Amino acid sequence: MMVCSVLRRVARAHICLVRRASIVCRAHQHRAWGSRPAASDFAARGSPGSVLELLGKSYLQDDHTNLSRKVLSKVGRNLHNQQHHPLWLIKERVKEHFYKQYVGRFGTPLFSVYDDLSPVVTTWQNFDSLLIPADHPSRKKGDNYYLNRTHMLRAHTSAHQWDLLHAGLDAFLVVGDVYRRDQIDCQHYPVFHQLEGVRLFSKHELFAGVKDGESLQLFEHSSRSAHKQETHSMEAMKLVEFDLKQTLIRLVAHLFGDGLEIRWVDCHFPFTHPSFEMEINFRGEWLEVLGCGVMEQRLVNSAGAQDRIGWAFGLGLERLAMILYDIPDIRLFWSEDDRFLKQFRLSDVNQKVKFQPLSKYPALTNDISFWLPSENYAENDFYDLVRTIGGDLVEKVDLIDKFEHPKTHRTSHCYRITYRHMERTLSQREVSHIHHDIQAAAVQQLGVEGRF
Repeated sequence: MMVCSVLRRVARAHICLVRRASIVCRAHQHRAWGSRPAASDFAARGSPGSVLELLGKSYLQDDHTNLSRKVLSKVGRNLHNQQHHPLWLIKERVKEHFYKQYVGRFGTPLFSVYDDLSPVVTTWQNFDSLLIPADHPSRKKGDNYYLNRTHMLRAHTSAHQWDLLHAGLDAFLVVGDVYRRDQIDCQHYPVFHQLEGVRLFSKHELFAGVKDGESLQLFEHSSRSAHKQETHSMEAMKLVEFDLKQTLIRLVAHLFGDGLEIRWVDCHFPFTHPSFEMEINFRGEWLEVLGCGVMEQRLVNSAGAQDRIGWAFGLGLERLAMILYDIPDIRLFWSEDDRFLKQFRLSDVNQKVKFQPLSKYPALTNDISFWLPSENYAENDFYDLVRTIGGDLVEKVDLIDKFEHPKTHRTSHCYRITYRHMERTLSQREVSHIHHDIQAAAVQQLGVEGRF
């Protein structure tokens, strides 16, 4: 399920609730920090009708294909499964907690864990199965990475919810890499990692510890309100909400320690109702750490679990790791610098560790301005282009000026691109080469008219 910050698009109008690419990363060829692709590398799209090979399967490209080679080079890296990586540490801590706290009738873990599901999903899995309307803005090409009109790189781990429920599972965790076209700064990256949990309850399981519980019902026919769905009884909804919140309070206490101040914020998702965002007071600052809610019964019913009611939550691994380990820049998770990685080689996953920053090298800034085309311009297209050509040398991109010509009514944008290498000092000469490639690609790929 999506984390609010991550999910604001499956939400933005919206809501709140957080690999092996054979075409490009043969034998895991991923670009080093200092290397830069040519402007022609911006898209791996090819022409409609050409074939894209990814994770051992072939996909026919069409007018919806918008994958960049930069993004494809990350497919298969699976940072969450690399032992001693900080994202792996967070995943293992959550797994350990659920394994110990929630045990089934035969002494085995109640929750099963899926952390190697393919990131290539159908648009039905990513949207329709989660009750996201056909005209919902979260489906836009500008926000997602499409292989073609029917397949995409998942935008959230919730894309697997329906299939796992349909397989008969009623308690599981899903962990994986997810892909979103987004702005460029120290907290956003086109690939990040999510962990989500789902639990369903039968009537017996939910009411077993309740006095006169045998007389209570999971379902009723009533009207939808801000507090419950039309098919849920108030008693069932309250118990599911209570169990969800207690589960998550115990989880964050395990991760952050006892005595943490927590508050709940009402939210909205297409696939849960009611929905909540959990915020924690960490070092004097309120931080959103996850989103959750009571699952929409229509989703549960369509997956074949009509006699059950349940909850779901989702959190971002990078978000938690940046808070817990004081990691200041999301690009660091992709670093292969041993000065970064060795800090997380711990004998115990619960051992406390604070990231010791690598030397911070000076930044260089260059501006780029251009007239927008009359139609079909999306800022995320420009950010994706910059990320593809500049790679992880680009620290952030800020839109610093908008101008509309009083006579022609054409619109001009001016962006400030901040370049900073994480491991050495950049020269203005090499940055100028990269910046020139970005300018040329913006004209060629996006149809803008340069003012440079």
